[in-house]
Amino acid sequence: MTQNGILQIAVYFLIILAIAKPMGVFMANLFEGRKTLLHPALRPLEKFIYRLIGIDETTEQRWTQYTAALLAFSIFSFLFVYLLQRLQGILPLNPQGFGAGQVTPDLAFNTAVSFVTNTNWQSYSGESTLSYLVQMAALTVQNFASAAAGIAVAIALTRGFARQQVNSLGNFWVDLTRGIVYILLPISLVAALILCSQGVIQNFHAYTVAKTVEGAKQVIAQGPVASQEAIKMLGTNGGGFFGANSAHPFENPTPLINLFQMFLIFVIPAGLTYTFGVMVGDRRQGWTLFSACAAMFLIGAFACYWAEQKGNPTLAKLGVETNATSTQMGGNMEGKETRFGIAASALFATVTTDASCGAVNGMHDSYTPLGGLVPLFNIQTGEVIFGGVGAGLYGILLYAIVAVFIAGLMVGRTPEYVGKKIEQKEVKMAMIALVATAFSILVFAAISSIIPFASPTKDAKGQPVAHSYWNPPGPATANLNNSGAHGFSELLYAYTSGTGNNGSAFQGINTNTPWYNLTMGLAMLIGRFLFLIPLLAAAGALANKRKVAETLGTLPTHGPLFVSLLVGTVILVGALTFFPALALGPIVEHYLMQDGKLFSLLLFPIWS
Repeated sequence: MTQNGILQIAVYFLIILAIAKPMGVFMANLFEGRKTLLHPALRPLEKFIYRLIGIDETTEQRWTQYTAALLAFSIFSFLFVYLLQRLQGILPLNPQGFGAGQVTPDLAFNTAVSFVTNTNWQSYSGESTLSYLVQMAALTVQNFASAAAGIAVAIALTRGFARQQVNSLGNFWVDLTRGIVYILLPISLVAALILCSQGVIQNFHAYTVAKTVEGAKQVIAQGPVASQEAIKMLGTNGGGFFGANSAHPFENPTPLINLFQMFLIFVIPAGLTYTFGVMVGDRRQGWTLFSACAAMFLIGAFACYWAEQKGNPTLAKLGVETNATSTQMGGNMEGKETRFGIAASALFATVTTDASCGAVNGMHDSYTPLGGLVPLFNIQTGEVIFGGVGAGLYGILLYAIVAVFIAGLMVGRTPEYVGKKIEQKEVKMAMIALVATAFSILVFAAISSIIPFASPTKDAKGQPVAHSYWNPPGPATANLNNSGAHGFSELLYAYTSGTGNNGSAFQGINTNTPWYNLTMGLAMLIGRFLFLIPLLAAAGALANKRKVAETLGTLPTHGPLFVSLLVGTVILVGALTFFPALALGPIVEHYLMQDGKLFSLLLFPIWS
């Protein structure tokens, strides 16, 4: 690692540290109904929305009503996005003439689920598939809506800890509206202007056809990019306008914008940790959550940077200079933008997978095995290392419940967290969320590794079998560009990303097939709703409880001891759940790269 690279990571972290408290206080005041500096300008808009949709902002909901409102909103959003995609051929703002042929029913299903669940996985390339109208009215709108829904759930869970002896968690429609009007819209507007000022495009022009110096034809895609880019990062969505995502110069033109985009990814999740402390009446609890997330973030960032800067030993044996010098970066530059270099690329990969963002400024498929292991494991923790907007906070609170439960078992005492006794219902709900996501990742990846779900290439008489898009030849693994351990890593990463509602990919796999579109759509639904619904149930139970006074036997849930316990719980649960699968993918690939061929053959005989 170089001093410059270490400095880049340190500066980024200090910026996030500086913004966490003011952002957290602002959001706490907003969701507790106190005036903020934006109320004079935006309160009329908020009240107009309530009148428009017929909502009484003073009416609160039980956890079941809150959950029902969330599900109803999500179902409507899914249908809206699905229909817009399928009907884009007869809708305006479509200078490229894209139609239903570009968006098959299974792809439309996958994309609609993806953007409604804040995953933003893309089995397609945006500039060659979707019209400007669909990019804006469907995808960009859902970037706001799904992000605000995540914030609302996090706030509802926080109220469960903060309130006592009540049966309400707030009002979903009010929380959703405030999240959009006061947080996402104003910051996105400012961010879009900053992006435009630095070269991110924003227009409705038809694609430009240019002639290269060699005389070849080149099509330069354009469109309303900056507006989607701002909320893509701020809402930790990640769905890019271009297939190259944040490696494309129209989306991410300069190192300064690269840093600004990473700032947008973490600004709300980091602030929400402090919001929790403010709302439960103990700001130390907020700093504790922030510290746990920060520790895991820094470990991952430096591990990924170290692995990428170290490079590939196979190239070093061939005499290729892999050390950083005054004239070249060294390390593993494959799949990375020279505009950003190794440190900024490794940092971006860590940030985007710590949060459930999915934006990428380099090709994760080209990372070293250990460098690629970091973003993969980041998602497998449940996206709790700051995490997505809202999703990160309710995810780390899930692990806090598990952590105090484990501590209670060790000392033989009923666990408590921020004054609430953690009893069997809360622990059961946390376990349901953890088991559901692990089941989705491991079972779908296992089935896709072995099942011959598609038709054979020849029938029993040896005659060729007719195939179509819905009836493709060969097994699921036929869509992998790599065999062996790396191919398995690509497959495992795809379902990890889908279930974790992240949306990034190794990219060495063609997922635009009915099997992957449908199963990954189901994985996204499981990762979103079978994670947050149990937590809302736990929030309802917690809100009904009274707070208990601290005693000498109460485990302090602030300070270094609990930070260590919380970090240890996250890593231990992730390691116990996913280590066997990781051992068959990036770990064995690392030994292969180190010329450990015999070891890899013993450990991974099928894929090798």
